[in-house]
Amino acid sequence: MRTLLAAVACLVVAPAALAQALVFPREFRAQIVSTNGTSLHVRVGGKGPAVVLLHGYGETGDMWVPMAIDLARDHTVIVPDLRGMGLSAQATTGFEKKNQAKDLAGVLTSLKVAKIDLVAHDIGNMVAFAFAAANPQQVMRLVLIDAPVPGVGPWEEILKNPLLWHFRFGGPDMERLVAGRERVYLDRFWNEFSATPSRFTEAARVHYAELYARPGNMHAGFSQFAAFDQDAVDNRAWLAAGGKLQMPVFALGGEKSFGLTMAAVMRAAATNVKEGVVPESGHWIMEENPQATVTLVRAFLDSAAHTRLTSSDISAMKHTGASEGTSGVSGIQTRILKGDPTQSGLYTIQLTVPANTSIQAHDHPDDRMATVVAGTWYFGYGEKFDQQALKALPPGSFYLEPPHEPHFARTGDTPVILQISGYGPTGTHYMQ
Repeated sequence: MRTLLAAVACLVVAPAALAQALVFPREFRAQIVSTNGTSLHVRVGGKGPAVVLLHGYGETGDMWVPMAIDLARDHTVIVPDLRGMGLSAQATTGFEKKNQAKDLAGVLTSLKVAKIDLVAHDIGNMVAFAFAAANPQQVMRLVLIDAPVPGVGPWEEILKNPLLWHFRFGGPDMERLVAGRERVYLDRFWNEFSATPSRFTEAARVHYAELYARPGNMHAGFSQFAAFDQDAVDNRAWLAAGGKLQMPVFALGGEKSFGLTMAAVMRAAATNVKEGVVPESGHWIMEENPQATVTLVRAFLDSAAHTRLTSSDISAMKHTGASEGTSGVSGIQTRILKGDPTQSGLYTIQLTVPANTSIQAHDHPDDRMATVVAGTWYFGYGEKFDQQALKALPPGSFYLEPPHEPHFARTGDTPVILQISGYGPTGTHYMQ
């Protein structure tokens, strides 16, 4: 653990540098997704394998802005506001975490996303755990940050901590007490659960207090806690039935908060747990030390990214049209398997080229390697399409596309599937 802390110690920055705009860049689109009897406010941005970021109490999906920007370089980043919270629709029921896992499942179905990495904090941990338990085939990697999971590990001992009195605070009278005083109530959490309260900036406090003052949002917050008893029952039943998470799990705690307790919790419910600590941080990791948090999470996702995909897994992945890395010919479908062809770094894409398609001479600036996965691909080099120069490449064939080397190709009576790897950024330039 000392090694881990030393590795990220250089990422601890002065409080003045920690303020975040809490606004997603315009490259992210915001939409309302109808799911499981409610509607969630969801931001989506970037390209590549999908990663979902789930927030907790006292914040909204806006907490993830720095991490979302970083991960969007080579991921499709999906950031919902939980049921009844943030800019999601008002909700009065359905806050059991098994049910909110269904909310997330509906979002992924709507976005046509099959496989995800899942990163969560606080209440988001509990929803993420329920989703991973119910949908283990969809979650490749799981990151849970600084909050326990009801019914898992030392849950009963954790409940005895007097700092957690708010777990039992709720109901109509409590909502009346807090109405109009949301900032007073939330300040207590932001201050007591911080290692350095000043790092939870005034701008962030104003931002979240305004969101929690929206009609129904405090009710939703209280209801998240009120559902804990049922959540514990549900999780214990799953464990008693032999449930264990099999995907890699990164249990990450704030140094001045849960710390290594996160790993102790998760080892009771998962077989492959890596422990980690965010240095110089209490509970509010993205406010107190966002740089270290982003670095730790990305390192885990990257180091665990030895993805093993079957042909059916790839077929189920989201695809686009003839995007970067292709010849741009209409009808081509692109799936990004790794990286981002528009950015500096390694990438791998899969192309499906329709039957009877001709591609005129063009080149790319990067050095590319290609494999024919299915169908017969007719490929040649030169500055002008030349039928006589084409060579038939059956499935399993390999060829190179050196930088700025013109080439051309066509398909026959059947579609062709290609897998191409290069070091971006790439592009396409036609000779004519």
